[in-house]
Amino acid sequence: MTGHFIVFEGPDGSGTSKHSQLLADRMQKEGYNVLLTTEPTEGVIGQEIRSLLNSDNMPPPDAVQLLFTADRAQHVKEIVNPALDSGKTVISDRYALSTFIYGVALGLDEQWLKDLNRKFPEPDLTIVTLPSLETCIERIGKRETTDQFENALFQKQIYEGYRGIEDPTTIFIDTTPEKEIVAEEIWNEVQKYFDPISRKTLAELQ
Repeated sequence: MTGHFIVFEGPDGSGTSKHSQLLADRMQKEGYNVLLTTEPTEGVIGQEIRSLLNSDNMPPPDAVQLLFTADRAQHVKEIVNPALDSGKTVISDRYALSTFIYGVALGLDEQWLKDLNRKFPEPDLTIVTLPSLETCIERIGKRETTDQFENALFQKQIYEGYRGIEDPTTIFIDTTPEKEIVAEEIWNEVQKYFDPISRKTLAELQ
């Protein structure tokens, strides 16, 4: 039995890491076999990406997105697909949509970005965490360190990119309230989609 693939996406400061962890914890408590993972990964390529994002010498945008895609290819082959094939629910903190949203904001061609990621498995459900832009920027400002992407002007472009998504397998969650309230809302939404959850069945409901 193939498992289910849930991805958290959203602007920086929107709560993808926090709420992917909370959902994984809740699903494990409810008896699901869950694997929580993240991009960039902790692999060699992912670590190089993290280093570049925190440096003053970023490569050109297309080179950066090629690195993200290479990291994703390894991620899918070594972690995501084996877990799905074994029947686990995979929850990923960011995935291919991040490459598309951030790449477009950096001026890269939309079709090129889509083609780069075409071979990767599509999520059954994408949860976009989307409080107000002001909330995201305020949260980023409280961080001890920020990366190359975490400036207000660029984040506005990222925010608008996520807000403009139209897809039957994508839901939007306002993460402004207390985390417990948001986590419960996410859990309720996941339950609506979960049995059976697939891109095909969700598309048929539209």
